[in-house]
Amino acid sequence: MQFNLNGQDVEVASHPMSRLLDVLREELMLTGSKEGCGEGECGACTVLIDGEPVCSCLIPLSQVAGAEVVTIEGLGGDHPLQKLFMNEVGAQCGICTPGMIMAALTLPDEPTLDDVKTALAGNLCRCTGYSAIYRAVLKWKEAE
Repeated sequence: MQFNLNGQDVEVASHPMSRLLDVLREELMLTGSKEGCGEGECGACTVLIDGEPVCSCLIPLSQVAGAEVVTIEGLGGDHPLQKLFMNEVGAQCGICTPGMIMAALTLPDEPTLDDVKTALAGNLCRCTGYSAIYRAVLKWKEAE
């Protein structure tokens, strides 16, 4: 199966029905995407496929053939939103953080708080109470 991963063309020999999350974590050693629920309910495994946020625990590998997949590792570790998550204490235990960041990347310019809440609605956090996350995302979009 061939696809573009974080700007690089890759080929994996996994079964076409393997979950994308498992291929990313176990075969490609990209462990930034987390498995929280395995049912597409928590958003911890969110990646971008052709620019759209998806729960990688629900996606069979066959569905990304020829697609562009971006994981949290694709941001290089120094993305301004990653820094703001830390500065605003939007990242505590870290399980939800990669999925939150990946989902936030799809926001339009000048989002409202409601836009942020809607974009991140599929991502659950048990630590922060969301205020710090929303604050980090809004500050990032204001600085863009």
